[in-house]
Amino acid sequence: MRINRYIALSTGLSRRAADRAVQEGRVLIDGTAALPASVVKGAQHVTLDGQPVQMPETLQTILLNKPAGYVVSREGQSSKTIYDLLPAELQHLKPIGRLDKDSSGLLLLTNDGILAHQLTHPRFQKVKVYELALDQPLQPLHRQMIHDIGIQLEDGPSKLILERLQEGNEKRWRVTMREGRNRQIRRTFAALGYRVIRLRRTHFGSYTLPADTLPGHYTTLTAS
Repeated sequence: MRINRYIALSTGLSRRAADRAVQEGRVLIDGTAALPASVVKGAQHVTLDGQPVQMPETLQTILLNKPAGYVVSREGQSSKTIYDLLPAELQHLKPIGRLDKDSSGLLLLTNDGILAHQLTHPRFQKVKVYELALDQPLQPLHRQMIHDIGIQLEDGPSKLILERLQEGNEKRWRVTMREGRNRQIRRTFAALGYRVIRLRRTHFGSYTLPADTLPGHYTTLTAS
């Protein structure tokens, strides 16, 4: 297998990022710097930044119902992390995408590099759906601005599809988006003077958070 594909599939890096790692001399095959045309064969030992890299023998993916208050990281410093919710045999799984500390809901974790790439690479534009509550009713003009025009943020325009969760309730909304910039939903509403007081992800691509998965619990999707 070509070294860039091997790195991408075993780590979840994009093919471009894997190419860059090879070009920068960060990838070794049996202790020798890999070349862009290098091929990994059999039981050769591959490292990235000094850490062993290998294709997983068993592919595992879980759907975690992340509670608010947990960070999506291995190092929480003074905060609890999602890994505090997982048993030892799942500690090796890596999150696909992120949810900020104050957000809850669907978070996929996997050791399947192909799946991670398909769900996170911008060219695939996977749909993500959230449910949110605002601190005050959303004004019709502001809804139109977000839904039809988009709100200009410091890292570019943000356009979201909005639907009421309950007829007549202007504080609770379903948000559908294809991007996933850092705290994009919160920043979009903040730009118009609103505060998102609850934010919960329910869908990511073709994956949906099972209704019977309680906060802090997970559902096993694959183990093969």
